[in-house]
Amino acid sequence: QVQLVESGGGLVQAGGSLRLSCAASATVFRAYVRGWYRQVAGKYRELVAITERGATTRYADSVKGRFTVSRDNAKNTVYLQMDNVGPGDTGIYFCGAVDLRTNVDIWGQGTQVTVFS
Repeated sequence: QVQLVESGGGLVQAGGSLRLSCAASATVFRAYVRGWYRQVAGKYRELVAITERGATTRYADSVKGRFTVSRDNAKNTVYLQMDNVGPGDTGIYFCGAVDLRTNVDIWGQGTQVTVFS
């Protein structure tokens, strides 16, 4: 079973920065880590920043210019650099991947990000 482990969440003051990490337990030949999604209470999980397998990067409009997704394929780890955060960035951030053997989506356990003013 491929697992994803997220880290880096926490409390941050508005205007500050955080860096999230998502490490897959398998290599890039077994699991492709797409990137980051966010969920807040009462709402659906939404895309924040992902890199598709064709290398196209997509960002939610609300984070463009502030967040940057990057990857280290040698470690099969994806990062989310969050700069100039605001209260609207509060939520549980999930890392999403696909098991290349079974084509099944995989999710991490989520990491809480809370932005305070």
